[in-house]
Amino acid sequence: MKRLKRRYLALQLNVDCMPSEREFLDAVWSVVTRLFGEYGASLAGLALISYDCDLKAAVLRTNLGALDNVRAALATITSLGGRGAAVHVLAVSGTIKALQKNPKGFS
Repeated sequence: MKRLKRRYLALQLNVDCMPSEREFLDAVWSVVTRLFGEYGASLAGLALISYDCDLKAAVLRTNLGALDNVRAALATITSLGGRGAAVHVLAVSGTIKALQKNPKGFS
């Protein structure tokens, strides 16, 4: 059985009032499902690895094959928890350790 390759995305959230982890993850799943359907969302294999309210940052894991789709979906997020927002991808890495070493990444 072939092992799935994963990628980790360091995200910066531009919001006035931080949403909860659940609201953030629901928004991400919602836009991925809206753009690529349930089948496309299931291929993404999304998981929230880290969420920091103080830094307004998050780390999201996805499958390598769905990386471009997830990045496109994240760019379409305009509101989180009913408030205006934007999500920016700071860095992409194959491991969390390398992502933390990256100056743009999440620490």
